[in-house]
Amino acid sequence: MTNPYQAVAQTRRRELKARVGLAGFIALTAWMMAPSGWPAIWLLAVAVGQVVDWLVFRPLMEEGRGRPDARSLAACCLSCAVNSTIYSSISIYLWGAGETGMVFGSVLIAGALLHVTLHLNSVRLILLASVTPHALYFLGLPVCRAILTNTPQDYLIAIGCVLYMTHLLVAVRQSAATTKALQQANATATEERNRAEVASAAKSDFLAVVSHEIRTPLNGVLGFAEVLSNTALDQDQRRYLDRIRTAGKGLSALIDDILDFSKIESGKMTTERRAFDLKGLATDVVDLTQSVAKQLNLQLVYDDGVSPWVMGDEQRIRQVLLNLLGNAAKFTHEGSVILKIGVSEGRLELGVKDTGIGISAEALSRLFQGFTQADTAVGRRFGGTGLGLNISRSLARLMQGDVILESQPDVGTTAIFTLPYAPAEAQSPPAPVSTDASSTRPLRILAVDDIVTNLELLDILLSREGHAVVCVTSGDEAIAYLGRDAGFDLVLMDVQMPGMDGLAATRLIRAMGHPAHRIPVVALTANVMADQIEACRAAGMDDHLGKPIKEEELQSLLSRVAGLDDRAPAEAPEDLAAQDPLAELKARYRAQMDTFAGEFARLGKLPPDSRADAMAAYSHSIAGTAGSLGFTNVSNAAFELEAAAKRCRDLGAEFETLNPLVLNLVNAVALS
Repeated sequence: MTNPYQAVAQTRRRELKARVGLAGFIALTAWMMAPSGWPAIWLLAVAVGQVVDWLVFRPLMEEGRGRPDARSLAACCLSCAVNSTIYSSISIYLWGAGETGMVFGSVLIAGALLHVTLHLNSVRLILLASVTPHALYFLGLPVCRAILTNTPQDYLIAIGCVLYMTHLLVAVRQSAATTKALQQANATATEERNRAEVASAAKSDFLAVVSHEIRTPLNGVLGFAEVLSNTALDQDQRRYLDRIRTAGKGLSALIDDILDFSKIESGKMTTERRAFDLKGLATDVVDLTQSVAKQLNLQLVYDDGVSPWVMGDEQRIRQVLLNLLGNAAKFTHEGSVILKIGVSEGRLELGVKDTGIGISAEALSRLFQGFTQADTAVGRRFGGTGLGLNISRSLARLMQGDVILESQPDVGTTAIFTLPYAPAEAQSPPAPVSTDASSTRPLRILAVDDIVTNLELLDILLSREGHAVVCVTSGDEAIAYLGRDAGFDLVLMDVQMPGMDGLAATRLIRAMGHPAHRIPVVALTANVMADQIEACRAAGMDDHLGKPIKEEELQSLLSRVAGLDDRAPAEAPEDLAAQDPLAELKARYRAQMDTFAGEFARLGKLPPDSRADAMAAYSHSIAGTAGSLGFTNVSNAAFELEAAAKRCRDLGAEFETLNPLVLNLVNAVALS
């Protein structure tokens, strides 16, 4: 933020050319009124004064410069006073040029007073130094003329000058008060914005944590339910299992809705635009809704005048239609639900009409608010968060469309989803990616997850399709395993794990100087927010699968990996003892270890309140990497030092008690 002294200096620099130019005009005017050499001399004096002023104020223009010292401030005030004295001195010459010169000189000084009070009022001393010479000229000239020429009426001019300066003073004070109020308002607004940003970040973090913590156990619930569905079950057991799967999928959809709502609120939701088969999409969503609403008559009415292929965001349009059809089916006990697609006034209209319970006019006004339903009874009876319509309308508006509702209680509801109509040429369908396990060659897969249940589920899902699976429970274990055996076709990597997380492990894999660094690494994680997915890709991961695991997505991934090349399945090296694939990485780290002693010495000089924390953090970073690369003694010594540093911090122990442990770690480095 610019301080007042810097602001004054910048103003004077910015207006330097204007002041010199105006002085030139005044000098020319004065010469025309009373030709002589004095206007030229005055103009030269003004120019010299402005150069001196620029030199004096230049140090105050530096960024980050605070209040100037007393000597610099005195120099600035003196410069302003001298320049004001020189500038207004021309009025003496003008007052000697007759009535016109008197008027011109008075206006000149009045303008100078107005200028300096408006631009220099943020620093009172500089303002006083600048105003005083102008004011003395403004009052002194008519008073001196009244005395010298014995014309008492000139005192009236002086009185007018006093009144002008009084009004000017009041205006300046009001301006200063307004400026102060604006600054306070800006400061308050900035503080509130910062609070809102912190709150928004906290909300995003909360949603990310909640999403992860719910998706992780949900992955086990839905995954094992899927596995169980392929076993021998009696009719009741299968019905119970279907209820579990339905409830789990409902919970998963709820999490997705909340995340979408958050992304829309934060302005992070994006849409795409490409050609897609609208008629095929409409058929799919009707069939899907019919499968869960078998008691209803669901119909698709597709206007022949609408192109089957259009431009738009297929995924988001599908999401909106599924939401509208799902709502219609949920609130319609019997009768029909019709999806009608047509074009009106150059816009695509996708209308969903039902014969359900309907909505009152009062309730309609509240339905598009987040977490709102028609009434509490509806929420208790039918469930849901009330987010669906809010998300649908927001998505529609992101695509330059809208969603509106028309309803009548006990008659039914019509939801009209409008979009820009952009017909497209039919596209050749992409070559189908087979998800049939029989078409996928057996793969060697390294599964990394700290949750044993997730590993067990993956082992079942993958093994029954003929894939060989090795399960490890940490990033460190994965690195160590790949260091011994680079013969994997795929690594399925969890992200949030204690110790070395999936991102750090992937970076280490990509840094390996042997074939392991080319193995495809796919995030299999409950971290599904956009920034989390981007972090996975930035770490070197090739793809992302969210939890709960969708078996069709998993099979599609395996098919893609199997088709990357025509090589035979990778095999583990025959003689693992004869090679060290981590040699290059170990050499780099060994060279880095030479810096540990110096870094610990530097940490020992930190202030006491931050010394132990810094020591613990640095030891932790050493321990994880050293352990991953096989430097066991270094890792153990670092872990011991980390624990001691934390105790030192928590118990207030003397920092010197850590010195033997630091020496122990340095010795372990020397012997590694």
